[in-house]
Amino acid sequence: MPDATATTAPTAPITPTHCPYCALQCGMSLRGEAEAVEIVERPDFPVNRGALCGKGRTAPALLSSRVRLTEPLVRRPATGRLEPATWEEALRTVAAELRRTRTAYGPDAVGVFGGGGLTNEKAYTLGKFARVVLGTSQIDYNGRFCMSSAAAAHQRAFGLDRGLPFPLEDIPRTGCVILVGSNLAETMPPALRYLTELRENGGTLIVVDPRRTRTAEQADLHLAPRPGTDLALALGLLHVAVAEGRTDEEFIADRTSGWEEARAAAMAHWPELVERITGVGVPQLRDAVRMFCDAESGMVLTARGPEQQSKGTDTVSAWINLCLATGRAGRPLSGYGCLTGQGNGQGGREHGQKADQLPGYRKLDDPAARAHVARVWGVEPETLPGPGRSAYELLDALGGDIKSLLLMGSNPVVSAPRAGHVEERLRSLDFLAVADVVLSETAALADVVLPVTQWAEETGTTTNLEGRVLLRRRALSPPPGVRSDLEVLGGLASLLGHEKGFPSSPEEVFEELRRASAGGPADYSGITYRRIAEENGVFWPCPAQDTAAPDTGPHAGAPHPGTPRLFLDRFATDDGRARFIAVAHRAAAEETDEAYPVLLTTGRVVSQYQSGAQTRRVDELNAAAPGPFVELHPLLAERLGALEGEPLAVVSRRGRAVGPARITTGIRDDTVFMPFHWPGEGRVNSVTNPALDPTSRMPEFKVCAVRVERVAADEP
Repeated sequence: MPDATATTAPTAPITPTHCPYCALQCGMSLRGEAEAVEIVERPDFPVNRGALCGKGRTAPALLSSRVRLTEPLVRRPATGRLEPATWEEALRTVAAELRRTRTAYGPDAVGVFGGGGLTNEKAYTLGKFARVVLGTSQIDYNGRFCMSSAAAAHQRAFGLDRGLPFPLEDIPRTGCVILVGSNLAETMPPALRYLTELRENGGTLIVVDPRRTRTAEQADLHLAPRPGTDLALALGLLHVAVAEGRTDEEFIADRTSGWEEARAAAMAHWPELVERITGVGVPQLRDAVRMFCDAESGMVLTARGPEQQSKGTDTVSAWINLCLATGRAGRPLSGYGCLTGQGNGQGGREHGQKADQLPGYRKLDDPAARAHVARVWGVEPETLPGPGRSAYELLDALGGDIKSLLLMGSNPVVSAPRAGHVEERLRSLDFLAVADVVLSETAALADVVLPVTQWAEETGTTTNLEGRVLLRRRALSPPPGVRSDLEVLGGLASLLGHEKGFPSSPEEVFEELRRASAGGPADYSGITYRRIAEENGVFWPCPAQDTAAPDTGPHAGAPHPGTPRLFLDRFATDDGRARFIAVAHRAAAEETDEAYPVLLTTGRVVSQYQSGAQTRRVDELNAAAPGPFVELHPLLAERLGALEGEPLAVVSRRGRAVGPARITTGIRDDTVFMPFHWPGEGRVNSVTNPALDPTSRMPEFKVCAVRVERVAADEP
């Protein structure tokens, strides 16, 4: 493994860029070449101010040709194995198979599956390729598994979805933060400083999590609800706020609608009932409301904990209702926000790789949106397919209605719920093509594997969790035999009869993206590569011109400054009012019973990322987090007769995952936790439930019923 921070000549050029991992998109600079790249701190970038976690520090290790794909692979019928091929053969094989499938079964027999790590340019081009070249409606991406529930709730309440409606710099200056289902200390370590500074400034922190995580240890108040009951908890807090006269009636009257129905729904969730459902005591409920409402300002921030549930959209709506009812939205230093997970989870869904959306966050079933994008693409609106299946539904249809799949930047064999079933569906395809940096578990199943460039070898934009559009710059050349995703899509488009419209230049693609997004909810038309570089990122929406600028004089036609803070004057709804959504608690899709008496929840650890396809190839990270584990309470361990480090099997109705016991009082005694970064017998997503939220189509990763068993010494 190369040394990711090897010493290089101090005179070597330094290229400012961004970390390839989470949605913070931390600023960093690179100096050197692929086998000896030095990370240089970038303290001028406001999000991380130079700080990096271990994943960011070691990211250059993936640039080595020793750990990544460097030539196309084609599965040979004679051997059944993936073997090296030329780019010409690989692309012609993919194009021929996609054409054959379309001819035999129709365009919707071809599926496209993208990723939340693709740049905006790649996500935009992938969506355009699916709809214009393939003519298929069957496209979605793994970001559906990230913040789709929060996105749906954002749209319902505010008329616009952006992860955070304010910059991260506002968090330390608010009065109280309720952090729901997020372990920032492990998932986004550089962001933990914002919570530390909050408390140093006299603010308070409430953490909601069934585990006493490293983040929860920083809290003034830790609420540990039973997994799957976050909705009841939020409703109980709103009930207490109403009963104690802590609602902001003036704000409700002036800036919201739907309060009467939402209040009535909340009042059906009285504190004693909520205590029985969640396990959070009534005194803690009252303490949380007091802390939140006594502060002059406040925020609720959610992450995957409450969102990855079959009622995730309603759960987020309940937390938004608490913000609205207490006047903590649409005001400085207040509001609801979602902590996006994937590196470009925000931008990835804004520009067309989501099943129901067109660039600029336009709806695919909106005639005006279709007409606008069709003009930019040079096609007729009626040729664009309609909305397709969501991510899990698309994966579930593989080998059935969907015969061939083009997959870019995702590893569903490890990351999808009910992963054993998803692996079977992938194996049942007539044809699978995968473009990736490494030979992931999913790529290993492919008929053709296309090696593509990665973060430091290409230029492109991403949009971080704040809605800040950033520029990753090419710092070094990729290995010979590696091409960019844009070159791959352009090559396939040409072979399929579309020689124009799919350029390989990222900036040329971005210029088209600006036109396609113009006038849409996520308007990027006023953003350029030059502005991003000069301003350390630009917040969308950013139209081409500032409508508030004068029509005449020296400032006439001034460029729009971007929008760091949303909703301060009005919400993005038709009438400018935020909407309360009346919701009621309901049980998880799968509750415990005699056969499966324990709840499972899943999550991440600090030294691995997502499916681990990349981080599991870095020695330093593997040394810190070598494999999965089963976290359980001493009382549960005693009932099982389990010892620390002893292998345990977690079994659900769908599958089984094995890991060594990690016994701790920092988890509820009715719950076990497993991280989801590993394949094989430790693949916890073999166990998870694909039950879908009816609105967002988010699977219920965060709660399912299991039994826990000791593994015999001679058992595999």
